Formats: sequence, C-alpha cells, structure tokens
Amino acid sequence: MDAHTTTREQLDAQSLFIGGEWVEPSSSARIEVRSASSEERIGSVPEAQEADVDAAVAAARRAFEDPSGWSRWEPSKRADAMDRLADEYEKRGDQLARLVAAQNGMPISIAEQLEGGFPVAVMRYFSGLTRTAQFEESHPHLMGGTTTVRREPIGVVGAIAPWNFPQTLAAFKYAPALAAGCTVVLKPSPETVLDSVVLAEAIIAAGLPPGVINIVPGGREIGAHLVSHRGIDKVAFTGSTAAGRSIAETCGRLLRPVTLELGGKSASIILDDANLDLAEIGENLFGATFLNNGQTCFLGTRVLAPRSRYDEVVGMMEAFANSLAVGDALDPATQIGPMASERQRDRVEGYIAKGSGDGARLVTGGGRPADLDRGWFVQPTIFADVDNNHTIAQEEIFGPVLSIIPYGDEAEAISIANDSDFGLGGSVWTADGERGFDVAKRIHTGTIGINHYMVDPSSPFGGVKDSGIGRELGPDAIGNFQHVKSIYR
Repeated sequence: MDAHTTTREQLDAQSLFIGGEWVEPSSSARIEVRSASSEERIGSVPEAQEADVDAAVAAARRAFEDPSGWSRWEPSKRADAMDRLADEYEKRGDQLARLVAAQNGMPISIAEQLEGGFPVAVMRYFSGLTRTAQFEESHPHLMGGTTTVRREPIGVVGAIAPWNFPQTLAAFKYAPALAAGCTVVLKPSPETVLDSVVLAEAIIAAGLPPGVINIVPGGREIGAHLVSHRGIDKVAFTGSTAAGRSIAETCGRLLRPVTLELGGKSASIILDDANLDLAEIGENLFGATFLNNGQTCFLGTRVLAPRSRYDEVVGMMEAFANSLAVGDALDPATQIGPMASERQRDRVEGYIAKGSGDGARLVTGGGRPADLDRGWFVQPTIFADVDNNHTIAQEEIFGPVLSIIPYGDEAEAISIANDSDFGLGGSVWTADGERGFDVAKRIHTGTIGINHYMVDPSSPFGGVKDSGIGRELGPDAIGNFQHVKSIYR
C-alpha cells in the first residue's frame, strides 16, 4: 500500500513506519491535524495502538540483537550512516520546517533554523563524536592484572518527543542513541505528527538498517505503554513536569534508566548597568524570552528588573512586545504565531486572567489580535508589578506572557531567580561580562546565557529541580545510552 498521499495543502499518511518499511496499522484510528494559524485540516496519520508499539519494539529488538547489525557495527560505520541521515534530512529541511510551522504555529523563520537546520547540526555533531569516542579502554588492575572497561549500547530506547520543537527534540534523543549503538522507538506528540512522515522518508533514503528507528504516533496512553514496555531498556522524554513525574515513577519501579527534560520558569535578570537599546539587544532578547511564541521550556519569562530602572525596563518591554509582528506562522514576516492548539490558547488565557486577578498590572496585550479571526492567537503580553509568589511567576504558562518583577540589589535578584521549583534556563543582561558570569554561576539552573541564550549542541542541556533529570547534548550524552562493563583480566 502507499505510505502516504500528499497534496499542496495536505499530507495524509496511510501506514506506520516500523521495521524499516511502511506497514498497515493495527486499527483504523487516525490522528487528524489542523493548522494552528487557520484551524483548517492539513493532514492525518494512523494513530498507533498497543499492538503497533509492540511491533515497533520487536523490530527495534531484532535490529539491536542482530549479530551483524547496528549495535555491532564499527563506530565509524554508524557515523557514516548518521551522516547520510543528516544529508537526507537536510534535503527535506524546508518541507519539515513548513510542516512543523503549520502544525504548532512556530513562525517559519524560526522553524527553518531550528526544525529544518538544528537537527542536522545535532546529527553531525554526534556522528563526529562517534568517530572519536573511546568505546573500550584498559588500565592496570590495582590487585594485579588488567581491567578492560567497555562502553556498550544500552539496548532499545523509547524516545518521546513533544510538540513545541518536535524534530529538534527528537534528534536530541535518537542522535546520541544511534551513536552509542542503540535502536529507537520514537513516539511523536499527536499535535505534530505530519513531520514524522518526512523523517521516516529520510531514514529510508539514508539506508539505515530496518528497525534502527521506528515511529509510532500516539497520545499519552501509547506513551505510557511504551515507557512500561518490557522490551524497552531506556526512556528519553521531553515534556511537562507532571508527565515526567509519572514516567519517573514507572521507570523507578522497573529500575529502568530515564532522562527527563521537563518544564521551566527561568529568570531573565536585567542588571542595573544593562543596555536597554532594543535596536542592539532586541534579537537576543527575543530568543531568550519570546522564542516560538513563548512555547519554549527554557525561556526567561520572569524578567527581574532593578527598582532603580524599573519604569525604564517596563517601558522597554512594552515597546518590545508591541513591535512584534503577529500573524500566520507561514508568513516570513511573522515573529509571533498562534498557540499550538485551542486547548493551549485556553490555558494561556487562563493564566492571563489569573495574573490580573492576583493584582499584577497588565501593561500590554492580554487578549486575541483583533485583526485575526481564525487561528489560536494570543497577543504578546507584559505584566508589571508582579510578585514572585504570584501564580504567573511560579507556574509555566507556555505562551507569549512575561512577568516583570522588581528587585533591590544583586543579592535579591539572585534570591528571586532561585526561588522557583524549576531550574532549566535563564539569562543575565549586563554591560560587564565578568559581572554577568559571576551572577550566572550563582543561579541554580542547568543552563544560562549572558546577554543572549542559545542551546549549544556541543554542551550539556538539561535542568535541575522540577526541570528534570540528566542531560542531553554535549560530549557525555552518548553515555546516557550505554552500559559500562568492567572485564578483569
């Protein structure tokens, strides 16, 4: 049967990608996808059931245990295959970016960089590591003889990616897993499934062995089945803290390794010497506070401003929010697109109402754009006079809503920044780089930027506290998908 049919406006997949080929799903259930910008239908895929997950895990197990298969290949041979996958992905980068933008509202200018290009950089980074990593080394045994330490692939990985950066955050998982020699069952979020069809096409074109990557689109129930499946050896998840807790409980009971990249409520700390000229800092400030319509886990949505310059900061942020172009995600001029779903828009609007109800001052935004009568849009919104104990300062909103919180001195700013259940990202804004570095070192978080924020594929990424367990990216990420075995000789 045909894998899928594509028209200019729609992509409808008929099959699931399991065991290196398009296979008939076990049921007629489907995931229907609508454009976040227009609310119009743009495609569908089969909705995987437990039987499909079972088939995908079995295919991944066969590929892993094949005596001459992926896990036994020389690292350089795996690296060659990963480079081919990166090449095939890159050829489809524009299509992938457009599909993601249509589904979750990510502005196309952002999607082209982060969904079209960033996964390629991640794959090539890990293919390079695969060529140079030490998978076996020996040293003298302290009691006599020699110990050989082998780093062996952990097995079959259950990878669960979210809807906000579906391709990038999937690559964060499968790239180091493939480098280690593991095989993967990937579950995309139901909000962003059309792009996974194109990823499967790239996998086929790259010539990866059957079963090395399998894709099972589905919702929470299918994710739970994958996490608890007896054939899974490791789970890698990005998503909400609530879902992460549930996954951690399951993996803890099963003694199953897990990496969790969860929510955030990071601080953007504006020091009293910071440059507030939007012409100079606007692009970097956007990436640290409003990227992807605010639907980004690491954003510094708590803006900490010194009382000595508070009104100036509020005025700057108001002008900044009002300058952002709101519109169709596929319009190259758009800077703020719609929320990924009607449910997500309702969630964001609920937090805006809560902010006003708790006594914060609505500076700008707070509603839906008057000129957009379709799509799940929310205006860029700024609250001032926010107390760090307010709900909008403590809970992750996941929308274009910023809270400006006053502070007295640097010590108070650090205290407020650390007074959060989360610790994923953050930024420090200052004219003195060394001062910014000193402040950054005192923030309890997994990552933080000085006068900007951008994730680096060659550096560890992850959080502390309720923001997760473990790290993705960087030179140590392959180790998340390996067992370490000592052989005494």
